[in-house]
Amino acid sequence: MLTQVEFIGGLFYVIVLIMSIVVHEVAHGYSAYMLGDDTARLQGRLTLNPIKHLDIFGSVILPLLLILMKTGFVIGWAKPVPYNPNNLRNGKRGDFIVAFAGIAANLLIAIIFGLLIRFTLPLGLPASFYEISVIIVQLNLILALFNLIPIPPLDGSKILFSFLPARLRYIENFLEKWGMFILLFFIIFLWSAVSPIIFIAFSFITGLS
Repeated sequence: MLTQVEFIGGLFYVIVLIMSIVVHEVAHGYSAYMLGDDTARLQGRLTLNPIKHLDIFGSVILPLLLILMKTGFVIGWAKPVPYNPNNLRNGKRGDFIVAFAGIAANLLIAIIFGLLIRFTLPLGLPASFYEISVIIVQLNLILALFNLIPIPPLDGSKILFSFLPARLRYIENFLEKWGMFILLFFIIFLWSAVSPIIFIAFSFITGLS
């Protein structure tokens, strides 16, 4: 059972998660827009208003359940920002840019707040500033690493597919068909082997151990 402090902390964690996911999705849409596809703009998805992006289960219910269950692993998703790959300039390179844009946005957020932690520590700012910043850095590193996994529907799969030659298209077909089952297997059995990368990156950026 969570205490009131833990619940409030968990709720704030979910809010940061939602906004980080929203930035991730908007980065996809904006990069597609810059490459010639207007789909996201026409559907009103090039906005940081979370209401436009929320998936009630993936953005709110699942993260809260994971916190309440004290799983030690909190993740979520928003409604994917739509884009038409046929409208993109540069073909598969365009697909790569759109897929990587969301990951890059999360990495940029993590780096900005991580460096704020590193360079303001001597100033002795309020503890609440560092607590919030640590959550922001950790969550965005988790989102970036998680989305790099080359399993559908994650961005890493689109990055992988953008490099696959035609003769290996069967790999794409296989992953598209069984992706959710493979991803579930990965989360349960392999995520713990990959997640230490997050702590290494966190320490490198912030200077905290």
